[in-house]
This record gives sequence, structure tokens and C-alpha cells, in this order.
Amino acid sequence: MPVELTATKTAAARPIHLVTRGKIEEAGFAPATVEWAKANGFTGQPGRVLLLPGEGGAAGALLGIPVGSEGHAPLITGALGKELPEGDWSFASAPADPALALLGAVLGGYRFTRYSGKPGNAVRIAVPEGVDAGRVRRIADGVFLARDLVNTPTGDLGPAQLEDAVRALGAAHDAEVSSIVGDALLAENFPMIHAVGRASTEAPRLIDLRWGREDAPKVTLVGKGVCFDTGGLDIKPASGMLIMKKDMGGAANVLGLASMIMAARMNVRLRVLIPAVENAIAGNAFRPGDVLKSRKGPTVEIGNTDAEGRLVLADALALGDEEEPAIMIDMATLTGAARVAIGPDLAPFYANDDGLAAAIEEAARHSADPVWRMPLWAAYDEKLSSKIADMNNVTTDGFAGSITAALFLQRFVEKAKAWAHFDIFAWNPAARPHGPSGGEAQAIRALETLLAKRYS
Repeated sequence: MPVELTATKTAAARPIHLVTRGKIEEAGFAPATVEWAKANGFTGQPGRVLLLPGEGGAAGALLGIPVGSEGHAPLITGALGKELPEGDWSFASAPADPALALLGAVLGGYRFTRYSGKPGNAVRIAVPEGVDAGRVRRIADGVFLARDLVNTPTGDLGPAQLEDAVRALGAAHDAEVSSIVGDALLAENFPMIHAVGRASTEAPRLIDLRWGREDAPKVTLVGKGVCFDTGGLDIKPASGMLIMKKDMGGAANVLGLASMIMAARMNVRLRVLIPAVENAIAGNAFRPGDVLKSRKGPTVEIGNTDAEGRLVLADALALGDEEEPAIMIDMATLTGAARVAIGPDLAPFYANDDGLAAAIEEAARHSADPVWRMPLWAAYDEKLSSKIADMNNVTTDGFAGSITAALFLQRFVEKAKAWAHFDIFAWNPAARPHGPSGGEAQAIRALETLLAKRYS
């Protein structure tokens, strides 16, 4: 079960001592504690938990913490969620950032238990003074929603089940949810969403969630909902399909963020758009060389059917742009090039507004949710040219794949006051203290921090 929070420190709460690496002898512990640590090889290694012996079980715990707060470092307390035995616990002294320390512990207690596995120990941690426990819980719930959706195999989370998940979230917060399904996409002018998803046995759809006062500032989130990506007729190798259940990670992340926004009752008019499809192979699959008309009007020559995410996003972005939102953010597991460039830890993003970009970077630092701004390098835009259509969906030279994908999407954003595109991984290749291997939320804690500052 997830780590629980208790409002006050109970008499039975055992202390958690945070120890900087190499500082065990300087931390003021009793000689017996120092000797116990030495006997167990504990020097404050970041993320290592050492239980202190007592009558009838553990009397307390030591946790090694890193020097500094770069990246995910403040969430090192996630190790507590994995290692502490059942019962009540509290921090012996205030962490450097009590809210992030508490959040890390909660995130570290996550387990994906839909198919197998135990829920974990019933660990209860007292909320440090001054920490908003409600916000910690809201953020953790949004992260867990994103992780659960990404971890669920496509057999149980195709386009229809993804719509069910959106409707369940909407019902929990009194939001309006509608969808346009199958051939109705053509009638409503979403030709590229239809083309990408029409080969699947499960109909493609555009899912639309709306929440909040109509006169509040408009915040629009767009998430890539490719529930499985074979690559289409430009089929991926078997190794390239092993974790393609996560290709709806953009949708999962914007839903996690939407959960945080609605639970906090932010002063926004929220809209969430999710083009939900499966990029499958059949006789009616779209082909390399086809030319598709977009919702916005320009035509797109298909250079590669495995660059399908930008096609469905383009139609959804065009719709969102028509309302001229104050902020429009899209999230997508869009390119392998982004992972090659900066690896799985950082969430790369592009923005057409320097003020929004700076605010995202500041929020990311305060949230231990690392991001990295990438350039919308205009000189590369011509690489998307086509001899027979207004543009191609890919380039031919193989360079700057993430940048050119962002430039492709930018062509469909015109009226939004500010726009950002996140090319996320949505996956932990290996376990971290604050999360196991598998589906992960990226950048949405930073975005929640930004939006809460602007619209609380």
C-alpha cells in the first residue's frame, strides 16, 4: 500500500535520522549507534537505509543523503517507502526541504499491483511542521495515476480503455468529458488522427475533458495517446516494441497533471485533449508516401509511418489552438533522439515563449523534477519540406530528430499565448529511490508548481 501520512507525530513514531555521506561520526549519535553503523558498513551512502536495533524490532532508522540538491536528490527519501518496516515514523529533525522529503517518501512507496506483487508495508510518516500534506497527497496521486496508466499493457488499455480512464477522472472532479470516435473523426475534421488509428481493431478517438469556470484563464493540455506503436508499415523490430505500451505516456502524464490541477481547485479553465489510437498494421493502414490533410489545412507527406505521434498531436493541437488558450502544453513520448541527446533522467522541452520557459525551469528546480530546454532552431525547419505536399512528417538526413519533431508541431500552434512541448520518456529504465523501474511521471510536478503559483 502507498505510504500514509499522519497529521501529528505519535508517541510510537520511530525516528528517521538523515545522514550526509561520511558524516556519521559528526552527527551527534550515541557511540553505540556509530559502532552499529560501522559494523554494517553504513557511511551515509545516498539512498541506503539502516535500521537501528531495539527491543522487539527497529528502534529507528538512518538514511544516507547526498550533498546538494541537484536533480532528483531531494527525493532520496523515497528509499524509506521501500525499506521501512510497518508502523509509525517521523523525521528526527527537519530535512532541508521538508515537503520534498515527505513527497519522496510517499513516491517511493508506490507499487504497481494490478497483476501481481504485494502492496508493500503499511508505513505511516508524520507530516513535518509547515508542510501542506494535502498538496503532497495530490501530487503523489497524480504521479501514481500516470505510472499506473503507463504500466498497464495495451491489452487492458487500448483507446477505449484510455477513454474510460479519462471519464473516471472526470467523474471524480465533476469535469465534462466527450469523445469523437472512428469515422466521426473525418466528419469533424480530424483526418490525421483517423489515418493513424484506422488500422486497429479498436477505433481511434479524440478525448476531450473540460473543467473549471468558463471565464477563468484557459490552460490546455494535449497528450499523445498512442496506446501501442508497431511502427505501422515501417514496422519496428521486435526489440523496439517491447515497451511500446508506454507510447501513451504523454496522455498519462497530462492526466496526472490534470488530476493535480482539479484536486487543487486551481483558478483555470482546464481542457485536456488526448488523441487515442493504436498504430497497427492492416490492409487499410496509412502508407509511406501517402499525403494526409491536417485539421489546420496544410498537407503532410508521410515519410515514415513510425513518426505517427506528431500527426495525431498536430490535429489535437490545432483544435486546442482555436480557443487561444493562455498556456498550451503538449506531452509526448515522441522521439528516440531526445533520449540519445539527454538520457532518461531529464525531460526535454521546447517553448515559443521565453517567459514560460524560464518559469518552467524555475519550477523544476524547486520541485526536484529536472527538465532541459531545447532549441526551436528555425534553420532546421526546411528539413521538413516535401516536393508534393506542404510538409513531410520526417526529415531525410537523420539529424536533430527531436528538434525537427518540435518544429513540425509548432506549425500547428498559432493563437495560443504561450506553448511548450515536452518530448518525455515516461519510463524508468532502472529503479530509483523515488520510483521503481517502469512507468514514470516527468515534468508534471514542475508544471503543477508553475500553475499553482500563477492560478491558485
